[in-house]
Amino acid sequence: MKIESAEFIRSAMSERDFPRDGLPEVAFVGRSNVGKSSLLNVLAGQHKLARVSRTPGRTQAVNLFLINRRLYFVDLPGYGYARAAKSARDEWAALLEAYLRSPAANRRAVLLIDAVVGPTPLDLEARRYLDRHGVAITVVATKIDKLSRGARKPALAAIRRELDLREETSLIGFSAKSGEGTAELWKEIGRPLPQAAGN
Repeated sequence: MKIESAEFIRSAMSERDFPRDGLPEVAFVGRSNVGKSSLLNVLAGQHKLARVSRTPGRTQAVNLFLINRRLYFVDLPGYGYARAAKSARDEWAALLEAYLRSPAANRRAVLLIDAVVGPTPLDLEARRYLDRHGVAITVVATKIDKLSRGARKPALAAIRRELDLREETSLIGFSAKSGEGTAELWKEIGRPLPQAAGN
């Protein structure tokens, strides 16, 4: 997709801040430090659209970005950051729950998995959580450049197996450094949603 504009709209701290204009939404979900901000910046063709931090757990709100004035990128709080206070983690979980329960006619999720680490128990929980909410997903294996060419296919197969993904659920290897997987992910984002979400 040709990016004509990409702008930060706001950080949503409660349900009243979520989009209500009916535009499609792509929610990005993943554990802290999985490379979510880097992926968002590559997709949007900007270096500083989403803040990239060396410290995990920085995203503590639902950050909304408007792409080409016709599509929202929704950066959801990262999960699994052990140093965050339990109260803060509970607030993030409640915010995520509120977002997924908010009405949206056209919403899909991109679930990010570290290709080197593989799915963690929290990733499995996130996958099941999205499924329970009926959100169609695409899975992206980030940091794929850190694996040798020979190791990539087995790593992707393991991710598919451990997440128990259906055959029709797309799994894309992605590198923020090389841009590998960017065109494929944009193609997935542009695909019509299935009649009944489920993966």
